[in-house]
Amino acid sequence: MDRSRNPRSKRTRVAVILPALNEAKVISRVVQGARRRPEVGAVYVVDDGSRDGTARVARKAGARVIIHPRNRGAGAALRTGYQAAARAGFDTLVTMGADDQDNASEIPRLLARIRAGDDFVQGSRWLSEGRVENIPLFRRVTTIIYSVVFSIVAGRRITDGTNGFRAFRAGLLRRINLNQGWLDRYELEPYLYYHAVHDGFRVSEVPVTKRYPKSGAGYTKMRGLRDHWRILRPLILLALRIKR
Repeated sequence: MDRSRNPRSKRTRVAVILPALNEAKVISRVVQGARRRPEVGAVYVVDDGSRDGTARVARKAGARVIIHPRNRGAGAALRTGYQAAARAGFDTLVTMGADDQDNASEIPRLLARIRAGDDFVQGSRWLSEGRVENIPLFRRVTTIIYSVVFSIVAGRRITDGTNGFRAFRAGLLRRINLNQGWLDRYELEPYLYYHAVHDGFRVSEVPVTKRYPKSGAGYTKMRGLRDHWRILRPLILLALRIKR
């Protein structure tokens, strides 16, 4: 039986996936925070072409490190991490930001819904018990607008379409085709979330915290209109049935 559809699975093996680009200053703290969780069996850091020693620091902190010699994009890094963890036998995958914006102590909130039978659990900063710290106004506005657009396209109300803090059953990787080159940058995460909702999997949201630097600088790797288009592109292509 496909474990992605089996709420009776008694035990889950959990891996945390961290796609990372030049995060040497904070990656040790993120890895150690995730490894302290008793539910977590391994932490995978996919170093996507960093030049600041991210891989070395992550390995020293106890992560299983996979290196992309050149930058291939956040989607490609996630795909590499997902596939490595699934091959190693982990059946539940948790993704977090490698930039220390997520709180590892909240991982149990996501896993509780997986154990209750959900297939895909999305963290949301905008649910009533969610929190944001030092969020820039531009980020607040754009994440809310994006979630409205996502809800319209997916046909279901969701509150936080851009939050990368989530958990899902590895079995979804057999049902949702992420091995597409056009998903290599920022397209993969909304594509995966859309199909989890649209294809009839059990999907839920749980409140989480998202914290941003007090300076308001360096809170995202996205640059310019091109990267913002990349996160919007899957919704448009899927809505128009140009992509499936």
